Amino acid sequence: MAECKTNAMRILERNKVAYVMHSYPPGDSVDGVTVAAKIGWPVELVYKTLVTKGKSGDTFVFVIPVARELDLKKAAKAVGEKAVEMIHVKDINRVTGYIRGGCSPIGMKKQYRTVIDQSAEPLERFLVSAGKIGFQVELKPTDLRDLIGASFADLTMK
Repeated sequence: MAECKTNAMRILERNKVAYVMHSYPPGDSVDGVTVAAKIGWPVELVYKTLVTKGKSGDTFVFVIPVARELDLKKAAKAVGEKAVEMIHVKDINRVTGYIRGGCSPIGMKKQYRTVIDQSAEPLERFLVSAGKIGFQVELKPTDLRDLIGASFADLTMK
């Protein structure tokens, strides 16, 4: 696959955050479990970026393992909201600047409050979208946290 540098990668470089780019041939399916298989990484080390809207009207971003489901009650509690709900797919580009399947927690139109699932905190490395379908970045979860001002919390259904 051709070399590609996404906005997320440029931000990582500008901030001197070490990362490794991984690419895969994009296909019909952009779900994270398929991405993990295409890259050859364990599914528990590949994370997806989900965008929500709180009762207050604020936007919140959650980064969770691709094979897990966001617990909306835990997510709301993590950001101090009464409730959060997923934004509509048609609104992803307008809100984040990214498209569905290529949404990265790095380099959105605005830096929204972001929470990373606590399962990532002890990991040495994990993968998140690089901001374009077909590209992922491997980095330390703590480096991502520090770069975007995120926090860790229990976010997924058991």
